[in-house]
Amino acid sequence: MPRWLVPPLAVLAALVICASAFAHPSLSPPLVEQGVSQLFTLAVPTEKDGVTTTQIELTPPEGFAIEAFVPAQGWKRTADQSGSGEDVVIRKATFTGGATPSGEAAVIQFVGYATEASAYDFRVRQTYSDGTVVSWTGEPSSETPAARVEAKAQIGGGSGSLAIIAFVIATAALVAGAIALLLQAGNRDLA
Repeated sequence: MPRWLVPPLAVLAALVICASAFAHPSLSPPLVEQGVSQLFTLAVPTEKDGVTTTQIELTPPEGFAIEAFVPAQGWKRTADQSGSGEDVVIRKATFTGGATPSGEAAVIQFVGYATEASAYDFRVRQTYSDGTVVSWTGEPSSETPAARVEAKAQIGGGSGSLAIIAFVIATAALVAGAIALLLQAGNRDLA
């Protein structure tokens, strides 16, 4: 292998490894302002080959209020809740009847808000069609991390974070383009 290919291939390998690190349930947006209702999206990927995700249990943490769920196509929802009307507290929501295949993610959306500035870990229990159950309840550094949302008292303009994200995406695109050009140049005759 030519030496000039080593750095671009190392960058590509790092990007692939980083992408695989996100193969667990995640909530978006991950950073919110306390007390502000908004739409959240829970993505639960089916990581095992040859099976489907058939059930998802979502347990919100204390101090986080779920106000409503968006109907999830292909899934039936039941909720363990107390109270009624505006005072309802959802302790757990169970989604059944879905069949999300390997390599895809089940998507569940809800409207909610964090009551205080804090980190909130949502416990997710995922059941596969072969009967295997994975409890996503661990710390962020564990192999089975809970889906986490962090609430701040106030969120600033956010332009610094957006600039960093834009820079990372632009750099990745530049590297991919350079690799494509180099590989294409290697296939041409120089005569």
